Amino acid sequence: MEEFSDLVMKTSMEKESSIVVGLDPIISNFPKNLQGNDNICKTIYNFNKLVIDVIHPFVVAIKPQLAYYEVYGSKGILALEKTIKYARSKGLIIINDAKRGDIGSTAEAYSEAFLGESSLSGHAVTVNPFLGSDGIVPFLNKSIDSSKGLFVLLKTSNPSSSELQDLTLYNGNKFYMYLASLLKGMSTSLGTYGFSNLGAVVGATYPEQSKILREYLPNTLFLVPGYGEQGGKLTELEPFFNKNGYGSLISSSRSILYSYIKEEPESWGDLKMSQLKEIIEAACIQFKEDINRIR
Repeated sequence: MEEFSDLVMKTSMEKESSIVVGLDPIISNFPKNLQGNDNICKTIYNFNKLVIDVIHPFVVAIKPQLAYYEVYGSKGILALEKTIKYARSKGLIIINDAKRGDIGSTAEAYSEAFLGESSLSGHAVTVNPFLGSDGIVPFLNKSIDSSKGLFVLLKTSNPSSSELQDLTLYNGNKFYMYLASLLKGMSTSLGTYGFSNLGAVVGATYPEQSKILREYLPNTLFLVPGYGEQGGKLTELEPFFNKNGYGSLISSSRSILYSYIKEEPESWGDLKMSQLKEIIEAACIQFKEDINRIR
């Protein structure tokens, strides 16, 4: 089975892209003609399917945020399962943004759900490292067995991340650098393109820290949220990539999914499907071109 890191690199080179689109369904943001169904599963899936049909030629991966599906219970989970299956049929990599973190048999169950053979399983999952290596190793072991990937939260994009992640330790290092050293020691064997299946989440809102982390973790794939809506600037993304312009996946969610709201603030609720697709496609292509100019 092809290693996750190799799949990411091969897809990135084939599509000349390093972008990820987060699938965060907010039904109140759907146009009226997509809201008119009482079946929540069908409503979410139809919107996701429309988006996937438009973006799949331009993006490396989709990143479903699990909370937006779990909030609807079993109907939301069914929509996610159908979305994952459809995204696979379009050749997309699926990164489940689950941020799971536990130990022992519970962590093993989570890793089986998201990296095994279940209907929720994608190609990679995000992992919260707060419980230490005990909370990472079960996911890492499963990723090795299945040739899949995981992205451990390292320096996240939210403003309050500094409350914990920037704490200064007894030796003068920041906590996020200690965590980086932990990940470096746990990194799996490198794939054909020189990257490990053990990746890290590094926020676009912290370019200076990213420069240090990229130098320290040259063989680590970065999943980079926080660009655009959260304040991450295009001009500050260069340090996230290696000298060849690879190594990071830049994520955008609402600025792509709901680009039509900004484009047509007065009439977006009544847009036709063809108009909707045209606006989302234009936003996705612009996102890809912007990132390619930097990398």
